[in-house]
Amino acid sequence: MSSNNSGNKNLVPEAKKGLNAFRNEVASSFGLQNYENADKGNLTSKQNGSVGGEMVKRMVQQYENSIK
Repeated sequence: MSSNNSGNKNLVPEAKKGLNAFRNEVASSFGLQNYENADKGNLTSKQNGSVGGEMVKRMVQQYENSIK
């Protein structure tokens, strides 16, 4: 497994900066400071999964609000 490349590709490369900012915002709401530069291997699966799960939850919530 490669160290910092999960194989996921952004469909809109310009969105990468915004996604990173969003990820850091969500991580800090869980008390994970400096998440962008953190060694994710030293974090628990629960910590890493919580960040990704919360990101998806917020994106779905935003989409649902936009179609009402």
